[in-house]
Amino acid sequence: MKLDILVLAVHPDDAELGCSGTLLKHIALGKKVGIVDFTRGELGTRGTAETRDEEAAVSAKIMGLHARENLRFKDGFFQNDEQHQLEVVKIIRKYQPEIVLTNALHDRHPDHGRAGDLANDACFLSGLSKIITRINDVEQMAWRPRLVLQYIQDRYIKPDIIIDITAHFEVKIEAIKAFKTQFFNPDLDGPETYISSPEFFESVIGRAREFGKSIGTTYGEGFTSRKLLGVDNLFNLS
Repeated sequence: MKLDILVLAVHPDDAELGCSGTLLKHIALGKKVGIVDFTRGELGTRGTAETRDEEAAVSAKIMGLHARENLRFKDGFFQNDEQHQLEVVKIIRKYQPEIVLTNALHDRHPDHGRAGDLANDACFLSGLSKIITRINDVEQMAWRPRLVLQYIQDRYIKPDIIIDITAHFEVKIEAIKAFKTQFFNPDLDGPETYISSPEFFESVIGRAREFGKSIGTTYGEGFTSRKLLGVDNLFNLS
């Protein structure tokens, strides 16, 4: 299946926190959207790899994704090396996305920046025809997405572009809450973590409000770009 937008996320729930409003908006516009998680988040203090799998599936259904899969890289210890780059290249060539959204290039969690660099490098390498990859013994066609953006995660980064997600914010929150072992849930016992407090959840809402206010809407999601972005004319700006 060819996708219009592919999210490359190192942990299940990264996409929900960082860009699910944008995904929902484009699904509503008729675009095909998918998520590929690099790891199962097995090092997380709360929950297990199995519960994260289940939660990711529930969230995918809530959002109406066209595809979601997991590469099962080693949480915390994967590297931006040839082996991992080639696995991501296979995914990019499999789905042939026009746009890739991926992790912040620097953040509180060291996996985020490493995954962002891995995704960016793989997007470039995927366009090189002399790199041969196969799925089920069938050689893949070279493919390079036309745009790669990084969503903004825990640490504030000034965005290069903000998407209005106001109409889809309630469903974004529902998709995040599908990860019931990870975030604030008064009905679930478990050790308190940085992301399980009610204050963390409020900060997610506050960030969306901050970005929305910046563009004159209620809620927004911000993204950064390694290359300059252009518009056809000044009247396309909001």
